[in-house]
Amino acid sequence: MSLEDRAAIVTGASSGIGEATAHALASEGARVALAARSEDRLASIAADLETKHGVETLVVPTDVRDEDAVEALIETVVETFGGIDVLVNNAGLGRGGDVADLATADYRAMMDTNVDGVFFATRAALPHLQESDGNLIFVGSFAGQYPRPGNPVYAATKWWVRGFAHSVEAQAGPEGVGVTVVNPTEVRTEFGGDDGASFAERFEPGEVSEPEEIADAIVFAAGQEHSTVHEIDVYRRDKFEEW
Repeated sequence: MSLEDRAAIVTGASSGIGEATAHALASEGARVALAARSEDRLASIAADLETKHGVETLVVPTDVRDEDAVEALIETVVETFGGIDVLVNNAGLGRGGDVADLATADYRAMMDTNVDGVFFATRAALPHLQESDGNLIFVGSFAGQYPRPGNPVYAATKWWVRGFAHSVEAQAGPEGVGVTVVNPTEVRTEFGGDDGASFAERFEPGEVSEPEEIADAIVFAAGQEHSTVHEIDVYRRDKFEEW
């Protein structure tokens, strides 16, 4: 499927994988709605997309933890773009630490963002994706496939994302919706690692995946017209050396 003039939403679009995905979609001609909490950052990215790719953009400041805000996001995109062809559930939050030491506030922040936020966006967008035979894409994680002793709660949220996504795939597939889970390992972004340092701080270029590599996988899935790309794993090449 050509992405030319297709309407796409990217949550968590203000940096990292989300920002790279917005650029990758725009480079294929898609109209892109950018959702995150930082309006100034989104506005800057939107201006860059319009300059570099000549596409229509829409900035919708959104906290995915807020059910009403997510509903408003979907309504605004439909009113502006006329529908939705692609939703990228990218917004996520990680907090490290042993279970015995994890603050309740950190636990709830991860659950609210990685679980509730994904549910709210998916629920609101699904009817529109059914109308367009669109693609629903979830950014999962290596942590959603294998035990993550350094961050059990984050891992649990990503196991939930995979389970939810594939169950939605079984439910919505007959309605024409393609559903994909993209699972990165470490990606050089501002996202934090288990030791509190961001992956951009911990790794040099070439040591782990770059945001653009994950974005390429997302765009590949978003471009499917009749088939579903069930799951894509994007791992650094030495990842299994430690196993």
